[in-house]
Amino acid sequence: MKFHLITLFPEACDAYLSASIIGRARKEKKISIKYQKPRDFVAGPAGSYKKVDDKPYGGGPGMVMAALPIIKAVEKAINAKGRPWQKVKAKNGKRPLVVWFRPGAKQFTNKDADKLAEYDEVVLVCGRYEGIDERAKKILKTLAPVKEFAVGEAVYTGGEVPALAIVDAVTRRLPGVLGKDASVEERRIASSSVYTRPETILYKKKNYKVPAVLRTGHHAKINAWRKQK
Repeated sequence: MKFHLITLFPEACDAYLSASIIGRARKEKKISIKYQKPRDFVAGPAGSYKKVDDKPYGGGPGMVMAALPIIKAVEKAINAKGRPWQKVKAKNGKRPLVVWFRPGAKQFTNKDADKLAEYDEVVLVCGRYEGIDERAKKILKTLAPVKEFAVGEAVYTGGEVPALAIVDAVTRRLPGVLGKDASVEERRIASSSVYTRPETILYKKKNYKVPAVLRTGHHAKINAWRKQK
């Protein structure tokens, strides 16, 4: 599965996406991560500062990212061989999906992660500042399916954190990434309260023990306890 991140700060993303389970999935070629920087699609002399934002029409604080660098970055991500974008399809017949982040949009869920895992290619557009010129989204919708999501109820300084969350949530669902399908918590009875060895921890003269039911080996009782938790 291919993830394309449209971001001004690929280095901020790659540290997380190169570590632990996600990093291993990349090494084993279960996923690939590609980056496109909008600044690379702004005309200007080599080495010069390439501006990707400007003041908002109608006034207001902050800056707005320009539409065309975003559009060109997404085109580059998916249309690497120069084919008309409308003809680009994955092996399963699905066209690449573009994910657009917007506070107030539908909250991203495990069900959404399952649906995204069906695609061969997903493009994650990471906005910054006051957001992206709305015309970028309008144009992208003429070229490919676009889904809008919010990841959590907080507002972030950019779309990179939500993009990392989606890559993580989708990747762990792919066959072989976690080793066993049962490792995906939401596909089994799981609890937010978990324990490991040793059985008893002594801290400031007080013993903290693992709940007795987890030491019984009685799976029905353990599952009932986990459901209660």
